[in-house]
Amino acid sequence: MFVDKATIKVKAGNGGNGAITFHREKYNPTGGPSGGDGGKGGHVILQVDEHMSTLMDFRYKRKYAAGAGMNGSDNRKSGKAGEDLIIRVPRGTLVRDEASGAIMKDMSDGAPFIVCKGGRGGWGNQHFATPTRQAPRFAKSGKPGEERTIILELKLLADVGLVGFPNVGKSTMLSVMSRARPKIANYHFTTLFPNLGVVFARDDVSFVLADIPGLIEGAAEGAGLGHDFLRHVDRCRLIVHVVDVSGSEGRDPIEDFEAINAELLAYSPELASRPQIVVANKIDIVQDDTLLDTFRAEMARRELPFLTISAATHQGIGELISLIAENLQTLPPINIYEPEYIPVEEKPATPEELTYRIVDGDVWLVEGRWLEELIGRINFDDQESRMYFEKHLEQAGVYARLEERGITDGDTVSLDGLEFEYHK
Repeated sequence: MFVDKATIKVKAGNGGNGAITFHREKYNPTGGPSGGDGGKGGHVILQVDEHMSTLMDFRYKRKYAAGAGMNGSDNRKSGKAGEDLIIRVPRGTLVRDEASGAIMKDMSDGAPFIVCKGGRGGWGNQHFATPTRQAPRFAKSGKPGEERTIILELKLLADVGLVGFPNVGKSTMLSVMSRARPKIANYHFTTLFPNLGVVFARDDVSFVLADIPGLIEGAAEGAGLGHDFLRHVDRCRLIVHVVDVSGSEGRDPIEDFEAINAELLAYSPELASRPQIVVANKIDIVQDDTLLDTFRAEMARRELPFLTISAATHQGIGELISLIAENLQTLPPINIYEPEYIPVEEKPATPEELTYRIVDGDVWLVEGRWLEELIGRINFDDQESRMYFEKHLEQAGVYARLEERGITDGDTVSLDGLEFEYHK
């Protein structure tokens, strides 16, 4: 089974917490704070794997997490950094942010991409010693790692895309023009996934050809298999539009040609404007020359390059390869998608962002990230650390704002779950 789109959740590792320890030696009983810093969390990194051609690996496993940083320890020892997680993807994979739909990275250049950054490790208490606070009993907690849900979308890297209705001979063309060996049979939808082949026009000229699964009317709206694979034509610089002119299935070549172009237009107007070479296939079994002559005249009226071939007998294949190579020399390189995603920089938390509300008549809830971070580095078993906490609350104006809102003696204050009785 071919899988060309997957949604996964990725999380970088949390940073380790700083340690609260003190140096002790036989002849140095007051060695001071020696708590080491926490290790940084591991990143989640996407890496191109040339041996992968599908997103099948993501069909069943949907959650990925990097290693967390270790906590700091005594003697100023920093915690070990969390191990990075490397996720391998096929070349040509687009990475989208699920929340915004914006492109974060086009994995076509081979460069690794950090999709989630690990959290920073917290400082140990060695960093908080001052002349007036020589034995700090608090440290900083590690920062959480980034996490997000991303969409992986595979868009094949091919110079030329073969498009057309099912069973017009695209797979046979690919097999005779390159060394690719796609499955070939005489029934509709034999091609269930795109096939790639390298075509050598001359010793120094080659191009990549993609056999795109047959399209049907309504493909751009999700009918049949075509909708799932139209995205693979997005990168193609040149479209080779294959039409069956044999009349063996009672189809009208002009109607087929217009129907496929209508699907390309419905999917993407920009895609429909790409240069096309129209190829009339199966001329070795033409049952009515009128169909071929009418179709040839219509393509001439539209001023489109036109060739007649027989993929089965190899008639006209050399001429087609030369024409494709000649056209590619004048066309721009394969489309590489520029990132659209703008990361939201997390601003430092401030006391001004705290929220205040009263519940049950006399319980005041104070909540916010600044408070969470402050509580995370306090050792409430230590009096000096508690005094540091009280001082920061007062300097931040928490008590003043509570009084402005009407708090009275005896009311309960809940600071991120930490409750105490308020007294002026």
